[in-house]
Amino acid sequence: MKILLTGSEGFIGQNLQTFLKDKHQIICIDKKTGNDLLTCDLDYDVDIVIHLAGLSGVRDSLDNPVDYWINNVVTSHRLFKQFKNTRILYASSSTAREPWRNPYAMSKFYMEHIAPANTMGMRFTTVYGPGAREEMFIPKLLRNDVHYINTDHKRDFIHVNDLLTAISLLMTNKIKKRKVIDIGTGISNSLLDITSHLNINVEDKRIGTVFERKDNKAQINALTELGWKPEINLFDYLKENYDN
Repeated sequence: MKILLTGSEGFIGQNLQTFLKDKHQIICIDKKTGNDLLTCDLDYDVDIVIHLAGLSGVRDSLDNPVDYWINNVVTSHRLFKQFKNTRILYASSSTAREPWRNPYAMSKFYMEHIAPANTMGMRFTTVYGPGAREEMFIPKLLRNDVHYINTDHKRDFIHVNDLLTAISLLMTNKIKKRKVIDIGTGISNSLLDITSHLNINVEDKRIGTVFERKDNKAQINALTELGWKPEINLFDYLKENYDN
């Protein structure tokens, strides 16, 4: 299969390249390598587009809403127009369920509404694993560098390897009557329970703001019906990688 992969140099993109490269031909596009989706050449004949490019992060979006609109919505609109007759899998987010909370969520929500009929939005929950951004909760936790914790927040953490197997499955399976699909474990864990599990005492405990969802648990029935299931347990991963 010939694949156009945007956001190829990001956390998920790099892992997906490694996962697919032995079986598929991959054309990579990323702003880091000089290919800005606002202006770069998109004249490619491919079997499928996997669109991972864009900005992520709730808190940054509050400070830079215009950047999120341009890099998530405007670029995606250009891609959707160019490949209107090609199957597209694109990265959405579990935040899109409550788009009023922040500009990041709204950008993903809007992407879902402008996407052509032959596309599927993949609503990722909280992804962790090798190459994750250093400011994310799990990398900070493994460094024992968590300065505060939202006591009322639960998160559905999915390892990037499990995410990759789900994407691979969706590449070859078209789920009828679905324009978006959740990708997570279907299990949410309290952030407080996770720190307690590692015997980490975070002194600054807070109630989360209105800008973030309290629980981003995925609904994964559509994936499990195809035979997919997550294989990596969060607490096993933490035990293996936490050395403090």
